[in-house]
Amino acid sequence: MRILVPVNRLPHGWQEARGLDADEVLARRARHGLNDVRGPSLHSPVQSLRDASRDPMLWFLVATSVLYFALGEHVEGVVMLLALVPLLGMDVFLHHRTQASTEGLRGRLAEFATVLRDGREVEVPARDVVPGDLMRVEAGGQFPADGLVVRGQGLQAEESPLTGESLPVRKRPLERLPPGDEPAVDGRHWGLAGTRLLTGTAWVRVVFTGAETLYGSIIRSAGQEVRARTPLQHAVANLVAVLVGVAGALCAVLALVRWRQGFGWLDALLSAATLGVAALPEEFPVALTFFLGAGVYRLARRQALVRQAVSVENIGRVSCVCSDKTGTLTEGLLRVTRLLPAPGTSPQALLRTAVLASREEGRDPLDVALLEAGARELPELPGPAREATFPFTEERRRETAVVRQGPGTLLAAVKGAPERVLELCELTPDARREWALRLDALAHEGLKVIACASRTLDAAHWHGGEPERGFDLLGLVACEDPVREGVEAAVRECRDAGLRTVMVTGDHPRTALAVARRLGLGGASPQVLTGADLEARLADTGTVPPVDVVARALPAQKYALVKALRRQGEVVAATGDGVNDVPALQAADVGIAMGERGTRSAREASSIVLLNDDFGTLVRAIAEGRQLFSNLQRCFLYLLLVHIPLVSTAALLPLWGQPLLYLPIHIVWLELIIHPTAMLAFQSAARPGRLTPVRARPAARFFSWREWTLLTGVGGLLACGLVWAYARCLSEGQDVERARAVAMASLILASAAFAAVLTRLRTRTARWVCALSLGLSALLIQVPALAALVGLHPLHARDGARVLVAVAAALVPLLLAWPWAQGGRSRGRRWRTGQPTMTLGHP
Repeated sequence: MRILVPVNRLPHGWQEARGLDADEVLARRARHGLNDVRGPSLHSPVQSLRDASRDPMLWFLVATSVLYFALGEHVEGVVMLLALVPLLGMDVFLHHRTQASTEGLRGRLAEFATVLRDGREVEVPARDVVPGDLMRVEAGGQFPADGLVVRGQGLQAEESPLTGESLPVRKRPLERLPPGDEPAVDGRHWGLAGTRLLTGTAWVRVVFTGAETLYGSIIRSAGQEVRARTPLQHAVANLVAVLVGVAGALCAVLALVRWRQGFGWLDALLSAATLGVAALPEEFPVALTFFLGAGVYRLARRQALVRQAVSVENIGRVSCVCSDKTGTLTEGLLRVTRLLPAPGTSPQALLRTAVLASREEGRDPLDVALLEAGARELPELPGPAREATFPFTEERRRETAVVRQGPGTLLAAVKGAPERVLELCELTPDARREWALRLDALAHEGLKVIACASRTLDAAHWHGGEPERGFDLLGLVACEDPVREGVEAAVRECRDAGLRTVMVTGDHPRTALAVARRLGLGGASPQVLTGADLEARLADTGTVPPVDVVARALPAQKYALVKALRRQGEVVAATGDGVNDVPALQAADVGIAMGERGTRSAREASSIVLLNDDFGTLVRAIAEGRQLFSNLQRCFLYLLLVHIPLVSTAALLPLWGQPLLYLPIHIVWLELIIHPTAMLAFQSAARPGRLTPVRARPAARFFSWREWTLLTGVGGLLACGLVWAYARCLSEGQDVERARAVAMASLILASAAFAAVLTRLRTRTARWVCALSLGLSALLIQVPALAALVGLHPLHARDGARVLVAVAAALVPLLLAWPWAQGGRSRGRRWRTGQPTMTLGHP
């Protein structure tokens, strides 16, 4: 990870052991603000209670309690009021879990900082730290802000809150800044807010404070509210509207029927209210909000900062990625990979000449690669006195250095474009043809090739000009931009999942083709088009031809590619780092900016920022997005599987003229089980190295026809089992309290069984939720004193058998039909042309 350093934030002599004075501190605080890394608090007990008060279940309890008190049923009224306590506690807990990622991140920040001011060390609140401060961090302490390490030995830091890296990260003092107004500095020279120093004592010059720190951006990203109406939110709203309409009609019919049956207006009101609360689909929007919040946090931990909440949904629906090459698929840094010396020349002599013709101060990527190779392979290479330098220009396409070689002798070393360097050398026609063949072979491998030559000069007769002829060719040096570690596997993962990947680059087609082959992009024969060819095809047909690589691409052509892919029904993610990438980033469904080398304009136009500029990080973010919606879909399956028998029995038995199956306290009890199970049990993380395939489906549909068949069939079977068990108890002369206990036990056991089947109990949370719901419910039913409070009687052995039969009647078909219901989605290995979808394959 490399972070840009605005040099104007650093005081003069930033490496020296000198702090700021009081006036400088005030001026910098006025310019940059307080070091408020946490940001405004998004969660408080009062806010949690205010949010929880919107739960209609609470007002149902209050209204029912008032009704009981008005009728003189004081025990029932008190029980209903007491039920407010666990329900409020559960709502507050779930609101807290929705924002737990943000609050957890806040808790890792330093409260105080030791800084050098006015010539002495002082301890100040961390929020008073300003850019330019020199702060001291001891082992075990937290970094209060982001800054450059300027002094310290044996430094190691824990950076898991930012990167997930479990091992200590070594830190080194920065000796000097690279040239430029905003140079990039490697992460090993940074002390970052929210991380902890494990060993040593570090002196850190502060660069970023508050929201500008890496940690501050994560906090604000994780705390974003979901405001945009996404296709998924529209689908949830449609589903909720249908359920509310059905519930309202059933409540009205039930109230009228019960009153006409002679049960009285109290029974009619209780029946309608109980059914209404049982059928109220408030869990669906709550689950959506909860899961989207969890998705923002998980993507942040994957080093993908979400700037727009809609992208949490879209990243999981992506069917095509338009990725830059340099720095995303490759490292963005040249490396010397091949030395081809001329006959009679050693590789060391060839490399030495290339190093002599390179300059460190220019920070040209080719010079950096040659100097690094020289430092590695020629550690004892002396630095001869340089007499003259003739730098590289586009017209000359070479660079020449004249250095002193010995008494009265100079050496002219030249490197540059092979065709230009060959012109300076005395070669036979056969030798020129041989070198041309070598050069062509290296170029076909996508390597950047330079030629090196030298000649000896007589110092007495050299008049300061650049030699133009008489050079001896020493050989060719080949460099490449290496493929990032793990990108080849990520590309293969995308291909296996049916995710289309298109590399867009400004490189020569041969270079791009070589990189594509190394990545496995497009299989054995990648399809390569130039930007001009693509533009002509789009103008002719309006559709994107089969293409894996777009070379020599201009920003306008990248924008046209993204727009055309979206017109064809693809959900497109596009990466970019410059101002010229802004149109493509804004046109894509998910615009992804580079965090290391991306400009501010690109980051502002994007919906996600990759902190490490790595294509593998993008693929992991897509995997998390797909897993998030797989979790959400399983959650909705569970809610419907439980609510279908709950609502149908709550409506049908009273219409049949039977006593109420569920009292209001029973509905509250069931909600206390259903809510935590739905929110907490279905939180599986994406499996490493596995990107689940998706298949196209209209955006308004949650489930396939197979899944709807399974839902209605299993829900109906469980409803029949509940009615059978309830009726059998009553027919044997048992009291209605025991019959209700049988029905409640059956529904609770079925709830746990459905959750176990859908989650496969993969997570510890799922196992605990299922176990606690069963254990606590068993105590509430079987302990006579507790059972009396909720209007039930403990079960006998025969009752337990009925419970098992009723649940088995629904559970066995679910186990047998579940693979069949998933069959439709497992065959969808590739996206089909059509409307953007949101339905995802289960892992």
